[in-house]
Amino acid sequence: MNRRSPTEVPAYHSRRSFLASAASLGLWAALRGTVPSYALGPAVAVGRASGIPLGDRVKLGIAETRINLGSEGATATAINGTVPGPLLRFREGQEAIIEVTNGLREDTSIHWHGLILPPGMDGVPGVSFAGIKPGESFTYRFSINQSGTYWYHSHSGLQEQTGVYGPLIVDPKEPEPYAYERDYVVLLSDWTFEDPYEILANLKKQSNYYNFQQRTLGTLFRDVEQNGWSAAIGDRLMWGQMRMDPTDISDITGYTYTYLVNGLPPGANWTGVFARGERIRLRFINAGAASYFDVRIPGLKMTVVQADGQDIQPVVVDELRIAIAETYDVIVEPGEGPAYTIFAEAMDRSGFARGTLAVRDGLSAPIPERRPRPLLSMADMGMGMDHGGGHGGGHGEHGGGHGGPKPAAPHVMEHGADAHAAGHGDRRSAMQHGAAGAANAGGAVPHGPEDHGPGNAMVPDATKDRTGEPGIGLEGSGRRVLLYADLRSLSPGSDPRPPSREIELHLTGNMERYMWSFDGKKYSEADGPIRFFYGERLRLTLVNDTMMNHPIHLHGMWFELVNGSGAHKPRKHTVNVKPAERLSVDITADARGDWAFHCHILYHMEMGMFRVVTVA
Repeated sequence: MNRRSPTEVPAYHSRRSFLASAASLGLWAALRGTVPSYALGPAVAVGRASGIPLGDRVKLGIAETRINLGSEGATATAINGTVPGPLLRFREGQEAIIEVTNGLREDTSIHWHGLILPPGMDGVPGVSFAGIKPGESFTYRFSINQSGTYWYHSHSGLQEQTGVYGPLIVDPKEPEPYAYERDYVVLLSDWTFEDPYEILANLKKQSNYYNFQQRTLGTLFRDVEQNGWSAAIGDRLMWGQMRMDPTDISDITGYTYTYLVNGLPPGANWTGVFARGERIRLRFINAGAASYFDVRIPGLKMTVVQADGQDIQPVVVDELRIAIAETYDVIVEPGEGPAYTIFAEAMDRSGFARGTLAVRDGLSAPIPERRPRPLLSMADMGMGMDHGGGHGGGHGEHGGGHGGPKPAAPHVMEHGADAHAAGHGDRRSAMQHGAAGAANAGGAVPHGPEDHGPGNAMVPDATKDRTGEPGIGLEGSGRRVLLYADLRSLSPGSDPRPPSREIELHLTGNMERYMWSFDGKKYSEADGPIRFFYGERLRLTLVNDTMMNHPIHLHGMWFELVNGSGAHKPRKHTVNVKPAERLSVDITADARGDWAFHCHILYHMEMGMFRVVTVA
C-alpha cells in the first residue's frame, strides 16, 4: 500500500468555518463542479433510469482535482472529476467493460465492492492484481451475475478517504418482489481537510486525538450524584487500570470529519423530489472511511427490502445502523407532509449527514437534535454478561459487572485459521461444536487462555452472540431498530449442507498503540494465507476481543449470517462484529484464487487488520 503524495493544501482546515460556509449559496455553486450530477438533484423515476448500454466501455479517470468548498480549497482524488465518482448502472447478465486510467503520481486501483467476479478483476493490489501504474490504464472485464445496490472504491493506500469511491447499481433481469415509483442513491461518507496520513500519524501518537467527548471532572460529579461516590470512583479507576476510555466509540470524529450525503454537507441539503402518493426506494450506501451512521427519517417508517444487495423478507423499522461498507435498500411512503429529513447521525454523535425528501426543491424539514454520546459499558468488554442464554438487551441491562477484562499476557498461541493452515488433524473432519455452538445458541462463552500477545491489549472474560442487540447508543430509544437477527433471505440458500469444519478468528488490537490485527498478528506478521478448500462448506466464527465495532469484509464469496434464520440465512459481503461478540457466518468456498479479507475501517486495514484467503 503506497503512501499518498502530500496535498498542496495545509494539513488542517477549520471544520467550523467549513460548516458555516456550507450553508451559503456560494458553496452550493462551488460544489456543482465537484460532485456528480445525480447528487445535485432528483434521480429519474423508475422506468426512465438509463443504464450502461450492452457492449459499451465505461471510462473512469482518477486524478487529483482542486475543489473549492466555500472560502476554502482542498485537493481531492476524484473519479472523472467528481466526489463521489459517477453512478455506474448495469443490468444483471451484462458484461462490464470498465477502463480505468491513472492520472496520479502513485499507483491506484478500483475494487467492485460486493460483486462476485474473477480474482484478477477484483482490484486489490498485491493479492491477485498488480495495481495501475501512474499514467497507465487497466481494463476490468467481467460478467455481472447478480443484482442489487453496491459501490466501488480504491484499494490503494488511503485514497478512498480522499474521494476515490462511487455507487454501483445492477438492475435485475426479473421483476422485483416490491413496488416503488422513484429510486434514489443515498451515499453516506466522511470528508476531512487533513491529509489522511497525518490523521494516521496523530492516531499513532495519541489514539484519542480526535475524541473531544471524553469524561471530565464535571461528568464525575454528575456520576457521583447519580450512582454514588464509591461506584463512580470505582468505574473511573477500572477504566484507567485498563488504559481504556468508555467514550472511545470512533477513532475519528466530527472534530475533523464533515459527514456527506452524495458528496454534499448538511448545509447544502441534498434533496430527492417526490410526488404525493409515490413509493420511494432509497439505496443507502456507507462509503465512509471510518464512520458508522444511524439513519432515520422522522415521521416515516422504513421498510428494509435489501441488505448488501440481496433481497430479504421485508422488515419495517424506525431506524437502522449502517456499518462501514454495508448497503441497505428501504422503501418509504411519504404522507401529506411537504418535506422529510433524512438524518444520518454518526455513531459517536459528533456530527451528522443530512438530506431531504420533498415535493419540490428548496424545502426542508426540522433537523433532529443530536443525541448524547453513548458510553461503552462492561458488557462491551465481556463483563456482566448473562452466561445462561438469550440475546441480551443491550447496554441498559448489562451495566456494572465486577472486575474487568484480562490484560493480555506476552505470548501467542497457535489458534484459529493458523492452526487449520498448519494442517492439524483431518482438515475436513466434522466441525467441532462446544464454545461456538453455545455462542450461537445465545449464551456467553468464557474466553479461553489465548491472548494473542502484544498485538492485543485486552481480552474479554466472555463473548456471545449479539445479533439481537441494536448496538451502543440505540438501546431503549423507543424506536424499532433494525437488528441482524431480523434479517432473513427472501429465498432459501443454495447450499443446504452443514459446515464440515470451523475456523475461529479473533479480532484483536491495541488501541493505545493503535495496532490492529487478526489473532494478534498484523498482515506483515501473518504465517500465511487463511486456507479454504474449494467446494467445501465451512463456518467462520469471528470473536471480537476489542472494545470497538469492526466491519469485516470478505472478497469473492458470500457470508451467510448465522442469526437463527435457518435455511433463510441472509447473504452479506460485510458483517459488523460488536465488542465482545462471537459472530458466525457460513461460507461456500466456490471461488478459486486469492481473496482479500479485512476490516473495512480504512485505518485499521492500513495498520494490519488484513489477511489473504486462498481457495484451492
